[in-house]
Amino acid sequence: MKIAILGTRGIPNYYGGFEQFAEFFSVYLVNKGHEVYCYNSHNHKFQEKTFHGVNIIHQHDPEYKYGTFGQFIYDYNCILDSRKRDFDIILQLGYTSNSIWFFLLPKKPIIITNMDGIEWKRSKYSRPVQQFLRFAERLAAISSDYLVSDSLGIKSFLKQRYNKESTYIAYGAHPFDAPNEAILDQYHVQKENFNMIMARFEPENNLDMVLQGVALNADDQTPILVVGKHETKYGEYLKNKFKDHKNIRFMGGIYNLEHLNNLRYFSKLYFHGHSVGGTNPSLLEAMASKALIAAHNNDFNKGVLKDNAFYFSNPKEVKELLLTVKKNDNLHFIENNFNAIVNQFNWDKINGEYLQLFEECMVKGKRRS
Repeated sequence: MKIAILGTRGIPNYYGGFEQFAEFFSVYLVNKGHEVYCYNSHNHKFQEKTFHGVNIIHQHDPEYKYGTFGQFIYDYNCILDSRKRDFDIILQLGYTSNSIWFFLLPKKPIIITNMDGIEWKRSKYSRPVQQFLRFAERLAAISSDYLVSDSLGIKSFLKQRYNKESTYIAYGAHPFDAPNEAILDQYHVQKENFNMIMARFEPENNLDMVLQGVALNADDQTPILVVGKHETKYGEYLKNKFKDHKNIRFMGGIYNLEHLNNLRYFSKLYFHGHSVGGTNPSLLEAMASKALIAAHNNDFNKGVLKDNAFYFSNPKEVKELLLTVKKNDNLHFIENNFNAIVNQFNWDKINGEYLQLFEECMVKGKRRS
């Protein structure tokens, strides 16, 4: 099959979950003998034409100049280019800025869209933007040949709202079993004597809630590493708000997976604040890294972690967890989550499920009228 992947900043991953998936899945497809193309921003750090056998197509991406609006131009450029490539399948990862160009999609290939989370519920967006995202979500749902849901909650939502069936395929993670304590020296922390939270700097990821809980626990100076790109308006707000708390360390983005795995593995408590979306990649990676997890109390997180985590809904509950939870007393949580990665959420299984879906779609053919 000749397959294209659209909707990400590109590979290798320097950004987030979809980019991570695109990197792993595209290389997997190549190793299975397929011809694979991944669209990259023109200013992506990786400027080569191939990545482990995956063909890279760089397209102009003016997001650096126009902000979010630039994503629409980038997706437009990618879709126009796809019309010249004679693909069998186009996999769209997300719909936020590409669904409005659905009428430009080439007619031959089968269009499969991973619908991501319920984007219009994200609190960072104004009401007009939320209304647009609901419109974009509907366009993606009705214009794709096949849909993928990364959580059972999203699958149910698509069925109820649009009467559209979708295939449930979660994200994956590689089980981590090679800890290297020496890596901690680069981050000036010691084994199980630091906490951690990793997320994009957006309100719905509840960084503020977790850091307020840390601030309430003023007598405890255990460091908390805040991992994520913080050079944003919201990031500046948080850095200024907690500037007097020296144990709150804003680390910026860390994209070395070995380092991230070791930080998660050796942390005391790993906080996961995400409250919107499906199966979050960073949560699975924390499970795969044998972190002890404290997660925001919502159905998305509970659907993955079940009873194998601590949950919080406000800063006082965060403070209480910091005061009372001991890692050695909860090793069964860690083991149960690790086993879930091995048996349910491992990349080989997830990649295989996507490839199986592709093969089935090729047999069934297009669904768009």
